[in-house]
Amino acid sequence: MQAITTELLTKFDVSGPRYTSYPTADRFVEAFGQDDYARALEQRRTGPAALSLPLSLYVHVPFCESLCYYCACNKIITRHHDWAAPYLRYLAKEVDLHVQRLGVGQSVSQLHLGGGTPTFLSDDELGELMAMLRRNFSLTPGGEYSIEVDPRTIDETRLAALARLGFNRLSFGVQDFDPQVQKAVHREQPAEQVFALVAAARRLGFESLNVDLIYGLPKQTPESFDRTLAQVAELRPERIALYAYAHLPERFKPQRRIMAIDLPGAAGKVSMLARSLAAFDAAGYVYVGMDHFALPSDPLAVAKRQGRLHRNFQGYSTQPDCDLIGLGVSAIGKIGATYSQNTKTLEEYQDLLDHDQLPVVRGLALSRDDLLRRAVIMALMCQGQVLYESIELGHLIDFKSYFAAELEQLRNLQQQGLVELTDGGIQVTPMGWFFVRGVALVFDKYLQADRNRARFSKII
Repeated sequence: MQAITTELLTKFDVSGPRYTSYPTADRFVEAFGQDDYARALEQRRTGPAALSLPLSLYVHVPFCESLCYYCACNKIITRHHDWAAPYLRYLAKEVDLHVQRLGVGQSVSQLHLGGGTPTFLSDDELGELMAMLRRNFSLTPGGEYSIEVDPRTIDETRLAALARLGFNRLSFGVQDFDPQVQKAVHREQPAEQVFALVAAARRLGFESLNVDLIYGLPKQTPESFDRTLAQVAELRPERIALYAYAHLPERFKPQRRIMAIDLPGAAGKVSMLARSLAAFDAAGYVYVGMDHFALPSDPLAVAKRQGRLHRNFQGYSTQPDCDLIGLGVSAIGKIGATYSQNTKTLEEYQDLLDHDQLPVVRGLALSRDDLLRRAVIMALMCQGQVLYESIELGHLIDFKSYFAAELEQLRNLQQQGLVELTDGGIQVTPMGWFFVRGVALVFDKYLQADRNRARFSKII
């Protein structure tokens, strides 16, 4: 394979979607509302999916005690922990509205608590939340039950409580171990604290630990990030998520506290990425795909080897392409051939539920072309290949005719070593896997039409 050099990374450093869905969330429309979502739920109850396919649940907990300046998530900064109890009551009401349409006891094989800071909730409140979910859904043995953890909000006693509640996977928000960088983004947490928590989590038997990192933050340099990479390699989590910081202060108010002069330049960011790829490879990690690394024994790496990798709004997953119910403020869901998103404000979320209305305020009913292109894009993002015959049989098209313009664009990528085109399909090369978003966006009808990519992060 051609070496992944800083020159190559610079050449393909263009903007594009992350493709946790297709069409992407920026294409959701307000014309799709709670009535459309309710119909999708009722169709699931009466269709074959209710019997054969388990659900995935995502619960958004928006509260954080302190503000991280880089954050672009939907969150509410407060030290008032008494806000949690009413939020849990509204979550219970939202679940009840779902159960009225789906029935009690739908099978769930994947649950993720994100935010915000889910560990803003006390142990008793997390217990109340899990008990409520178990009363209404059937959490299958051997499922993936994960929670995002802010190391500043937790200790070994709390980790033990999470294990008793049934969580078997943890994701630690680290971002960077360098004290200067942590101070610059207002998220100070000593490396020793994270190492102690990881050791405790292993003693408690958690099946998989993930560490989130961000490169391109203020005060970072390639040399300082090398030290963080070495510490992460020593920590040896089963999974690593490595994200590029996108500085968009005009869109995300917290980022206005970051001085542009403190940010590393484009060359520095590319150098950090190149060195990260080399460091994780040397430490024995498999590059699963876009931002994700895993140890060879981790189910995510195994799924990639076996061609069973999937992708949803939480990123890469070992779970089949199951329906996803999003609960809480701003949560996104997928039911059948529809996407939906809840309102982003706590006030409107509560008001809608007070009127016994599902808090969905926008979404999308996918067209036949959307479903076709989704199949192609997800095949590229997850398996690194598209077999023409499989797509033709599933969607009743002639691939080469339908995608003639796209295949012409791919010929340029073939010349640059990112893909191989054969009579039977498209194969992403080992080098092209590092730039797979750039391959996938060729099939994005919306993006190709407007060419307005400024709202997206860089593809690497």
